[in-house]
Amino acid sequence: MTRLFLLLAIGCLTGCGFARPSAVSHKTAQADPDPGWQVEPFALTERSGRTVTDKDLRGTVWVASFIFTRCTGPCPSVSSTVTRLQKELTGEPGVKFVTFTVDPTRDDLATLKEYATARGADPEKWLFLTGDETAIHKLMKESFKQAVGRKDGPDVKPGDEFAHSTRLMVVDRTGVVRGLYAGMPDERIPDSQADFDNNLARLKARVKDLLK
Repeated sequence: MTRLFLLLAIGCLTGCGFARPSAVSHKTAQADPDPGWQVEPFALTERSGRTVTDKDLRGTVWVASFIFTRCTGPCPSVSSTVTRLQKELTGEPGVKFVTFTVDPTRDDLATLKEYATARGADPEKWLFLTGDETAIHKLMKESFKQAVGRKDGPDVKPGDEFAHSTRLMVVDRTGVVRGLYAGMPDERIPDSQADFDNNLARLKARVKDLLK
C-alpha cells in the first residue's frame, strides 16, 4: 500500500460512517492533483438492463460517484451534486456521469431506475451501475483508490450499512483518473458552501480541459 493511498484512505474516506473531507484550498484546475490511475476493466449492469464496460466509456470524459439508494447519510447530497453538474455541463456532449452502487444486493435495476428518475438523470448521460458487490468494491479500492466497507454488528441501522468515499472522480477519454473532488460541502466548516462551489468550478474546468 503506497503512501499516497494511505493519505487518500485517511483524508478522502467520507460518507456513511467516515469523516467528511476538509475543504481544498486549490484555486485552479491546474493546481489540483492529477492521479493518473488507470481504471481497470469492468463489466456491470446499467439500470436499463444493458451491460456497460470500461471500454464503452472510452472516448468520453466521465465523472464517477459512489452511493447506495437506501443511504440515510450523505449519499443524497452527493447525488444532488451530480444532478447539479449534469445541468451545468449540459452543453458538453462528451461528458457522462457514472454512479456505482456500493450495495448492489439491494440496489437492483428497478430500485436504481426509481432513484435515477427521481433525480432527473438523463439515461444517455448519467449511468447507474450495479453488479457483484465484491467486484464493485474491488474496483473502487484498486482503480479509484477510494475505500468502501460493509458495516457489521447489531448496532448497524438501516441506511447506514456501508462506509464509503463521497469523492467525485474525473476520468479521461482513455480511462485514466485525472482528478478527485469533494462530492458535498463540509458541514463542519462555517461558510463551506463557497469552498464547495469553488471545488465544483475546478472540477468543471478539469472536465472541459480534458474535452479539448
